[in-house]
Amino acid sequence: MIDMFSSLRKVVSPSRKGGLPAPPREEHRRKQHNLFEAAATYVSACAEDDQDRMDEVSGWVSPGALSFGINELACRAVVALARERGRSPQSVARDLLGLPAD
Repeated sequence: MIDMFSSLRKVVSPSRKGGLPAPPREEHRRKQHNLFEAAATYVSACAEDDQDRMDEVSGWVSPGALSFGINELACRAVVALARERGRSPQSVARDLLGLPAD
């Protein structure tokens, strides 16, 4: 009788050789996404009107982190366009939004 329990313990015990495999570590379950990667993917999905992709990306990072990343992307894009066009960031931002010149 004891041998039966001993054999059963070996089969179901995760810590013993021959037991159940250890559960996968967290990093193997889901790819970790950087907030800037999430922001870039989210904004490009918005530009392409890809709602499914936007929904997927929304789960990659917290809403606050995604908002921060989108804001940072917008700032960098406006600065890059302003340099390219030889204009101020404010005039480029207003132009992109269709607002009258200030």
